Amino acid sequence: MAMQSLSKTSLAESAAEAMRGEITGKRWPVGAKVPNEATLSELLSVSRGTVREAVRILVAEGYLETRQGSGTYVLSTADAAGALTMARRATLRDQFEARLALDAEAARLAALRQTPAVITELRRLLAERGNYEGRDKAGFIARDLAFHQAVVAASQNCVLVNMYEFFSTLIAETIEATLGEELREPDMPAHAAIVDAIESGDPDRAEAAVRRFMAPVLRDLERLLSS
Repeated sequence: MAMQSLSKTSLAESAAEAMRGEITGKRWPVGAKVPNEATLSELLSVSRGTVREAVRILVAEGYLETRQGSGTYVLSTADAAGALTMARRATLRDQFEARLALDAEAARLAALRQTPAVITELRRLLAERGNYEGRDKAGFIARDLAFHQAVVAASQNCVLVNMYEFFSTLIAETIEATLGEELREPDMPAHAAIVDAIESGDPDRAEAAVRRFMAPVLRDLERLLSS
């Protein structure tokens, strides 16, 4: 493998970019174990600490996974950044429909796997979320996103969790879209209904709660698109 030495500017990102090229170019195929830290440090002419940071970047992007006591392996050769860019160029309706698919399936699985501790945490996060009162938009979006991420985490499905995390910036943008004048923000009772449905242990009820939650937003989007 021939890699160019890197400049000292943004070393971790530069190292990640070089490694990303090996992955997307399929020189490191899915399932392959990447060179160890010492080897990468030498190949890239950076410190081992920089290599560790570059690996963390690629793990977060879904390219690599680390296995305790085994090493680091290629998880995907797909262009994750390109996929996110394409998703962000989609219409808001498409984005909400995709989010609904993730939220609905997560709620179904959460209902099947819920525990008292999970329900307590969901109710805590919902209370912390509160209502949006026109102030601290960024803080409210972060609290709302944390609640929905916790619902997905309750599914205990690592692929759903990772997908939701990957698209978290996009999901935060869908939340922000409901804080303006054209789309209605789902209210607290609609959020609480999701928790109640998950607590019931009925997956159909949980999915229905999510669909009811999202229905007003989708109707508003259809109205805006047809006007």
